[in-house]
Amino acid sequence: MAGATFFTVIIIAIIILANAIRILREYERGIIFRLGRLIGSKGPGLVLLIPIVDRMVKVSLRIVTMDVPSQDVITRDNVSVKVNAVVYFRVMDASKAVVEVEDFLYATSMISQTTLRSVLGQVELDDLLSQREKINQQLQKIIDEQTEPWGVKVSVVEVKNVDLPQEMQRAIAAQAEAERAKRAKVIHAEGEFQAAEKLAAAAKVIGKEPVGIQLRFLQTLTEVATEKNSTTIFPVPIDLFAPFIKKMTEKEGSK
Repeated sequence: MAGATFFTVIIIAIIILANAIRILREYERGIIFRLGRLIGSKGPGLVLLIPIVDRMVKVSLRIVTMDVPSQDVITRDNVSVKVNAVVYFRVMDASKAVVEVEDFLYATSMISQTTLRSVLGQVELDDLLSQREKINQQLQKIIDEQTEPWGVKVSVVEVKNVDLPQEMQRAIAAQAEAERAKRAKVIHAEGEFQAAEKLAAAAKVIGKEPVGIQLRFLQTLTEVATEKNSTTIFPVPIDLFAPFIKKMTEKEGSK
């Protein structure tokens, strides 16, 4: 009988110790409630509890990556899009995360979804596609202000995908193609303008030195001669023989 009693005492002692001893990892904190009242945060390492009297709630302090489900958003210019995002946050005050809100993970997810719809509904589609960094910062600021009373710090919010309707994708593709065609025409026109300026400058130089046109003509003949043609036919300008004709005329006049 005494042996059975001793064995029972040992079992009860083991159960009490199992309920009294907790070991928390480096990234965990234990929120202790004694008879329903908050007495503080403990950890990491060994934590001793009073059985039956104390109750502990574990909270992780690691960064949480939360995927915000795709939301139907109507932009400021009345374009319907589907947008999803990702939120990075962590618990800074474990006591507030347990006491101030029932489920801080669910609450952060809900506030992220509603903020995403609210903010993106105030911007136009072009800004949503081109000013992604500015929108991310605005989302992070608003969500962080909402979760701060819960002891949760939102560090990064990133808009991941923006799904556009098919007709809007075709319109954007046509707009991009027209913009590229416009730039090509402008560049071509600028090239023609610069070429015309160079030709005008060359014409002024040749106008001052008439012999220059003859030299240019001979240079052109040299370039043509480099081609592997069996026969080359070219016109000979009269101005090329003008110095010889003038000289012969002067000789005949002297006679």
